[in-house]
Amino acid sequence: MCLRCELERQKQGTMRLGIGAAIGLALIFVYRHSLSLFLGRTCRYAPTCSEYTSTAIRRYGLWAGGWVGLARIMRCRPGGASGFDPVPETLPAEGRWYAPWRYGDWRGAQIDPTTRLGGED
Repeated sequence: MCLRCELERQKQGTMRLGIGAAIGLALIFVYRHSLSLFLGRTCRYAPTCSEYTSTAIRRYGLWAGGWVGLARIMRCRPGGASGFDPVPETLPAEGRWYAPWRYGDWRGAQIDPTTRLGGED
């Protein structure tokens, strides 16, 4: 399969999910319908962290999408960023399978300040 075809399928979200991605999505589903109900829905972002991670896994697969989602979850903390933060359309150019932490944005600097929750710098 050509690289351009694969990238186009990623954009459209029509990639076939591997078994790892399916298991990851199932775990997110279980979290949303069990533990999340008890903890309350207090995510500082739109879409929520579980929706964001689910979309990232569907778009980029378990390995890259999981790291993109983990970076987002780590930003969801007191004093962290907030607001509208969609899944990036493309993975960062410096991201590699052997350096997966480069897939995620760990700071939240890309979020538009007008969409942030009140009372933050």
